[in-house]
Formats: sequence, C-alpha cells, structure tokens
Amino acid sequence: MAKVRHSRFDCNPGCAVEAAIGLIDGKWKSVILFQLLDGTLRFNQVQRAVGQVTPRMLTNQLRELEQDGLIIRTVYAQVPPKVEYSLSPLGRSMEPILLSLKAWGDLNIGLYGKPEKQDGPIAAIDRGLSSRA
Repeated sequence: MAKVRHSRFDCNPGCAVEAAIGLIDGKWKSVILFQLLDGTLRFNQVQRAVGQVTPRMLTNQLRELEQDGLIIRTVYAQVPPKVEYSLSPLGRSMEPILLSLKAWGDLNIGLYGKPEKQDGPIAAIDRGLSSRA
C-alpha cells in the first residue's frame, strides 16, 4: 500500500516550504535530481552516480520522483529492456535550487559530521541560562 503523501498542507505560512521540501524529502532524491541535471541516465548510471544507495531504495526514490512529476521514466520496448530517467520541466525548474544547495554545501562541507561548536550566539544564550540557575 502506498503511503499518503502531502496530505498536511493547509496553507499556513510554512505551507509552500513544506510542500517544496515534501517533494524532495528522502535521503537520495536531491542527489538523484542533481545527477540528472547533466542529462538522461539509465538505472545503473544513476546508481553509480549516487553511490551507496541500494537498488531497492533507488527504485523507490525514482518511483516517488516520477509520481511527483519531477522526473520522466522512458521505457524502450526491446530485449533486454532499456529504461532511462530524465528531468521533467518541473524537475528542471529546481536547477537553481539544487545548484544553490551544492554551493552552500561546498562552503560548509567541513561542518558535516562534526560536533557543533559552542562559540556562537546559541552558546552565549546557553551560558547565560546556566549562570541564572
């Protein structure tokens, strides 16, 4: 049974952001979309480009991206079967967002997997609260 998706959007102030994130949530969807920016790929090419994704997870993520209209799956009637994935116009419209995420990631990759430093404004607030106790 397919999971119910996008059922909570009630157009509160965060609704548009929630809707956008809901389309690309999942560990691999943004990475898949980013890899498809360069053009059409077959399943094994997507799997190699993405990296440590299992075939089952990749299949599920590709299906959801197709259901949401972000990618186009083209099946060729031949033996062996040939299936290609490409960005739809809606998926292509996410290009500036994906490129911005990559640029931000390039600038902040050093923070990935490291514990948070306690030198910023939040640390000052924490120190202030603990001194009042």
